[in-house]
Amino acid sequence: MTGIPDVMVNGEALALAGVTPHTTALDFLRDRGLTGAKESCAEGECGACCVLVARPPADGSPGTEWTSVNACLVAAASLAGQDVVTSEGLGTPDRLHPVQREMAERGGSQCGYCTPGFVCSMAAEYYRHDRGPAASSNGTHGDNGFDLHALTGNLCRCTGYRPIRDAAYALGPPAPDDALAVRRTAPAPAPPPTRLEADGAAFVRPADLAAALDLLADHADARAVAGATDLGVEINLRGARPGLLVQIDRLEELRGLRWSDAELVIGAALSLTEIERRLAGRLPLLDELFWQFASRPIRNGATLGGNLGTGSPIGDSPPVLLALAADLVLVSTSGERRVALADYFTGYRTSVREPGELIKEVVIPLPVAGLTAFHKIAKRRFDDISSVAVGFALDVRDGVVRSARIGLGGVAATPVRAREAEATLNGRAWAQETVDEAADVLAATGTPIDDQRASARYRAAMLGQALRRLYAEELVATGSTDGSHGTGGGVA
Repeated sequence: MTGIPDVMVNGEALALAGVTPHTTALDFLRDRGLTGAKESCAEGECGACCVLVARPPADGSPGTEWTSVNACLVAAASLAGQDVVTSEGLGTPDRLHPVQREMAERGGSQCGYCTPGFVCSMAAEYYRHDRGPAASSNGTHGDNGFDLHALTGNLCRCTGYRPIRDAAYALGPPAPDDALAVRRTAPAPAPPPTRLEADGAAFVRPADLAAALDLLADHADARAVAGATDLGVEINLRGARPGLLVQIDRLEELRGLRWSDAELVIGAALSLTEIERRLAGRLPLLDELFWQFASRPIRNGATLGGNLGTGSPIGDSPPVLLALAADLVLVSTSGERRVALADYFTGYRTSVREPGELIKEVVIPLPVAGLTAFHKIAKRRFDDISSVAVGFALDVRDGVVRSARIGLGGVAATPVRAREAEATLNGRAWAQETVDEAADVLAATGTPIDDQRASARYRAAMLGQALRRLYAEELVATGSTDGSHGTGGGVA
């Protein structure tokens, strides 16, 4: 092992000696006696492993934000040079942290297995710098501004959620001398370039994009890693052991976000939480996607580049980005090229991306159509894989559909455009008869399969109903049928 700094855990420098590139942060912490974080699902769905990491605020403001992440997914080496707080670092039995105290006093813990993870996710929201009394359109905020969406990645099987919610809603602001609150005013540590080699594999955090591209070009077994929300599952459950992990999540060249009258450009390595906070509601269709995409700890690491790079037919972002007519900028040592997302997928988990290429940016043309929506059909409302996902972007003016774009996931080997249904809508009156005809066409789109999540018949039925639901909800929202007051629009 060479060239890798310590990781600060609860204020103590812990050496990464003996760690392999595939050792998770969870195993690293537990091997050192910090057993509050636990493994249950090993795929980022239960939240028993949550810890806090000091990162720059997601909205781009200065300082530090305590961010909840799934320790079972991220590599221990990826935390080199960074600050981590576990449940043990929040408080002790003799001096409980406010979150721990409220959980105890309000009966928020029974068997206790999941409690440390809940406490860390709750502490991340407790320390959110802009938390305060606020109204919420979806009823998930308490009078203290606590957003329960912060806990959607944490599951409890015995206590029940009401006392946990009560604990969250009872929290006041941090005390002025709270060390973790004070820490927010200082810059978050910047992960330095690092290299770790062990067990015939290597982990590298390159200094810049050029160095990352050289590594990917020179090593056929290299895997680019950002949030590890997909690769971490492969490592834990499928025994994947890539020969080289190239950590790209903090490369500045992949982390831009800019917009003009013509387009919105999103860096492929920005986390979904960062995109959400920096756009601040300017593109409502993305907001609809984000709150249904996994959970807050996953969104704190997951990126658009990673979600598209896997080529999965059930990724949540492709249907939305297809509806938004997005392009991808691909980059390699040979230069950059721009491809339409509609032309990107070539088969099951395959794409036009060549070996050594990275997704650099996602480009969305502006303005966005006025009527947009994202419908996700899954067994659970939050933190679940979709059975069917549909993204809509319709330009409806003077009661006529001027253009329609519909992206689908979960009904074919790749995410697809519903071109026949779009053609049925285009140039037609935005009326029940048109919608019913297009819905029937939409229901026959793709090649849905029967599996444990849903039957092919159910998937087809949900496709058709999605368009009827969009029409019905628009009627309720506007009180008219002209579609002139859509749910979305261009970046303002």
